[in-house]
Amino acid sequence: MSSGVSLLNSPDNRLPDPSDGPADGPVAIGGDLSPDLLIEAYNKGIFPWFSDDDGPLLWWSPDPRAVLLLEDFKPSKSLRRLMRRGRFRVTFDQAFSEVVSACAEPRSNSTETWITPNMQRAYRTLYDLELGHSVECWEEDELVGGLYGISLGAMFFGESMFSKVSNASKVALARLVEQLLQWRFTVLDCQVMNQHLRSLGAIDIPRNQFLSLLSENRRHVTRTGRWDLYAENA
Repeated sequence: MSSGVSLLNSPDNRLPDPSDGPADGPVAIGGDLSPDLLIEAYNKGIFPWFSDDDGPLLWWSPDPRAVLLLEDFKPSKSLRRLMRRGRFRVTFDQAFSEVVSACAEPRSNSTETWITPNMQRAYRTLYDLELGHSVECWEEDELVGGLYGISLGAMFFGESMFSKVSNASKVALARLVEQLLQWRFTVLDCQVMNQHLRSLGAIDIPRNQFLSLLSENRRHVTRTGRWDLYAENA
């Protein structure tokens, strides 16, 4: 086991300060998916990520950290044209469970998913607490794309996205960024970089820089309530 990894083998254990934790491994192992521990995790820049419900929980705070700085988000010309055509209808918080279930489906290059049944139940609880939110992209009455995550302060912590139709998740993300900017949010946490996120404008920043942004974020009051009043064609 790597040095700097905390074992959460008691209800009294708390998640560590991840500043000096492993860059590419878990900073803690164990614990549960209770709302209190999940909220503590996000406030510390840590998130759960594991592959099956039978193994121990793994808690991560990677270095570097993938983020989308909202003021720097620039949708491509083709994406802007697609949104102007109004092909999709975008809603908020109207199908959270369906979005999570769609995100949990294995990708075409894998038969596994890290969004296990326990993980799905945990984030639905955060939705019930009005901290979890979803963005849905509809083509007529069919859910064809979307994303979900956690909102704390002026940051949105993205968990996963899916598309059943080309560009549907990109439209959902672009509409989310528009709304978050209106509410003066600053950062969308993307956790770990991949090619799709990079194409949307995400960048890697050092973990310590991310933790500094997180510290500043604690000064902001979390926006509570459902976001389902905000919907439009895109």
